[in-house]
Amino acid sequence: MTGLGAVFRPQLPPERLRSVARLADETGLEELWLWEDCFREGGISTAAAALAWTERVRIGVGLLPVPLRNVAVTAMEAAALHRMFPGRPILAVGHGVQDWMGQVGARVESPVTLLREHLVALRALLAGERVTTSGRYVKLDDVGLDWPPAEPVPVLAGATGPRTLRLAGEAADGTVLTASTPPEGVRRARQLIDEGIEQGRQTRAASGPAAATLPSPENRAPRHEVVVYLLAATGPDAPARLRAELATEGVESVPDLGVAGDAGAVAKAVQRLADAGADTVIIQPTGDEPDPEGFVRFVAEEVRPLVP
Repeated sequence: MTGLGAVFRPQLPPERLRSVARLADETGLEELWLWEDCFREGGISTAAAALAWTERVRIGVGLLPVPLRNVAVTAMEAAALHRMFPGRPILAVGHGVQDWMGQVGARVESPVTLLREHLVALRALLAGERVTTSGRYVKLDDVGLDWPPAEPVPVLAGATGPRTLRLAGEAADGTVLTASTPPEGVRRARQLIDEGIEQGRQTRAASGPAAATLPSPENRAPRHEVVVYLLAATGPDAPARLRAELATEGVESVPDLGVAGDAGAVAKAVQRLADAGADTVIIQPTGDEPDPEGFVRFVAEEVRPLVP
């Protein structure tokens, strides 16, 4: 079955999260995703609040920009959430928006290298290992968590370019694709992720120190999950709002991107992404969505029954 969720966008003030999260829980929505967008709302703080306010909905953070975070802090916070709310947090990390990283003095010369080092160390720490490493960016000296998660924790990576997509397949449990990814883009991403998975297998099978730099098979999820955001608008002004957002993002010329219409139209767009290789589709409202609570109810009660 295709997983389905919705986004609480950080254009909304933080105090709106409680009502949206509780409604997601009450309506049976499977996943509610939050963003750590500069300079709006912190991902871990909002995730912790949403988890505490709810009982069953899974809360995703997509994504935490690794240039802003020491990997030990990422691991501590992720472990705490998973121990307090087992099976419900979803953690994704990524490069972050490079202009934003530059604004705070955190931009690095090689974002791919940093993401690789962060993923490897994070996976090891969450698996309960003690880690000593001296990479280009990530440096740890005999660091281990006192309270690692009781069960294996999947770690997802946000990715767009070919190198990062291959890295996600090689070193992460799943990949998060932006709403600027049409079905054909999902197919291509799947191919690149699969190349990375195969490269990871070959590296682990090789002898020498390199084999120890990737998660061991027992610490990997059984299937690499692909999560895709789908920009959607519903209501009488839906087409205009969708066009405006695509234009703002500079992707208005990309075919088959986003959807405007009723539950049937949105469900068909979800199915196209699923057919292309998406395991989970997270429906993303436009930044000017007039009724965030109504949007969550729309996804849970009208779209979900139409998605196999």
